[in-house]
Amino acid sequence: MHQHRFLLPGILGGIVSGILLGGFLPEAGQGVSFVGDLFIRVLTMLVVPLIIAAMITGISRLGDVRRLGPLGTRTLLYYLSTTAIAVTIGIVLVLIIEPGTSGGILQPGTTEPGNGLTEQHHAAGTIEEKIRSEDRTITDLLKEVISGMVPTNLFRAMANNDILPVIAFSLLLGGVLTTLGTQGKPVLDFFSGLNEALMKIIHLVMLTSPVGIGALVAGRLGEAGGFSGFLPELLNLAGYAATVIAGLMLHSLVVLPLLLKLFGRISPLRFAAGTTPALLTAFSTASSSASLPVTIECAEENNGVSPKTAGFVLPMGATINMDGTALYEAVAVIFIAQMNGIALGGAELGIVFLTATLAAIGAAGIPEAGLVTMVLVLKAVNLPLEGISLILAIDWFLDRCRTTVNVWGDSVGARIIDKLTPDSN
Repeated sequence: MHQHRFLLPGILGGIVSGILLGGFLPEAGQGVSFVGDLFIRVLTMLVVPLIIAAMITGISRLGDVRRLGPLGTRTLLYYLSTTAIAVTIGIVLVLIIEPGTSGGILQPGTTEPGNGLTEQHHAAGTIEEKIRSEDRTITDLLKEVISGMVPTNLFRAMANNDILPVIAFSLLLGGVLTTLGTQGKPVLDFFSGLNEALMKIIHLVMLTSPVGIGALVAGRLGEAGGFSGFLPELLNLAGYAATVIAGLMLHSLVVLPLLLKLFGRISPLRFAAGTTPALLTAFSTASSSASLPVTIECAEENNGVSPKTAGFVLPMGATINMDGTALYEAVAVIFIAQMNGIALGGAELGIVFLTATLAAIGAAGIPEAGLVTMVLVLKAVNLPLEGISLILAIDWFLDRCRTTVNVWGDSVGARIIDKLTPDSN
């Protein structure tokens, strides 16, 4: 991870440069915005192959899915459950707080010329009217979401960046491959190698992120006409960051300690004290994978987790358990919709819930990996990718916060599963 040593200073430098350029020279900011657009295009290009490779590789780490046993089954159920809880917290908070509808941003129905949102506002009204006119029940919404996971043509779905069916197919293929023994091994090795190659590409892309993020920020400020036009969006950004942090705190300081107390049978304060080195490492590196050795050591040496459980649960958690990332993505997607005056109905919120939960499984444990899966979730509900340009200004900090929550969730899970699986000791 040494190549990411200067990533944070670089991103901060890019953000400051973008703010200065777009704030004082709006036309110049708009002129360099194409560099930021190129950065987003590269991330978009990686989404579909990353989903397929990461999902299949993640499933393969479970071994033969028919023989998961108590340890594997409980680990999987814990990770899916806590991630789903985190996403629910994020969705509820962002819908209650509505950070994207304050600070003077144009509301749905506004058609002021030159704001670039007229078509999106019209789309918002269309979505809202459709949902109201159909008067669909929860069952109807569930049927719609589930039906959307089974495409008539998988390659067409991939070409259209239709994410849900790609995720469903990847999980199915990965599960089946684990049951084929020697016949499935070459295919799993291929996807494992593809996953490693894509991770390397993402590492290289993230090395260019200071320039890409700086250009996006400069372009956004330039389009707003400089500092004066950007002030309302800045107020919204503060509300967005506060919403994400509130959600992360609620999940990490209330939900996870409660689960730890009930099922892990240990004082949350004592457990947190033993996990502190791993949490500090996670915050400083913004990487679950880089924190893994420290996380395992803290679990075994400080918190009494058996080596068998720690060796199985924590590496898997660093790969597929991303509570903080899932919560952040749910908040960010709905925030972007609010900023653009797009009303998300029950079906769309259901898709956000599913894709944010499943995208967390495919989020690599590297800095800013949530940015890649963010594109995935936005695509799933047809929201404008340009909205990412605003949240990138604060994402460098939120990335560290959500990674810390990811590692905390992994550690809590290791203790709980260790206590619930007596034969793991």
